[in-house]
Amino acid sequence: MPVPVIAAVNGVAAGAGANLALCCDLVVAGRSASFIQAFTKIGLVPDTGGTWLLPRLVGPARALGIAMLGDKLPAEEAARIGLIWQCVDDAALTDTTAALALKLAGMPTRALVATRQAMAAAQDMDLGTALAEEARIQREMGNADDYREGVEAFRAKRAPVFKDR
Repeated sequence: MPVPVIAAVNGVAAGAGANLALCCDLVVAGRSASFIQAFTKIGLVPDTGGTWLLPRLVGPARALGIAMLGDKLPAEEAARIGLIWQCVDDAALTDTTAALALKLAGMPTRALVATRQAMAAAQDMDLGTALAEEARIQREMGNADDYREGVEAFRAKRAPVFKDR
């Protein structure tokens, strides 16, 4: 995706629905929401990216427990173990995700996307390779207009106006 993606979960996110939400960059769930990986209860394995996502989000031991047992995972627990970004009161879900979207919309999209891509790529790299890739991306971002705008705004003690250049 060319922009950051936010999921707002306000009910039961089960199976493929849960995994689609977990594919998003930031997942915010209402307190009454829950996540279920019940594939094994019907003789299947997690799909829609679940086998790839779960271990990366919560580690292999928790991922196996979530996938094999298929128990309902309340939003508060999902946030506590790092499966999702944040759990909020149900009544605050819409306002919280709207505020998050507005915050991201005011940030340098290219840098946000590059951050996402670098973190994803680093999962398959050793530290030295990841450091070299960070340096390459940092040089690219450091030559962008948005970097100059960010530094100028910081020095002038004003809010930056990013244009994704």
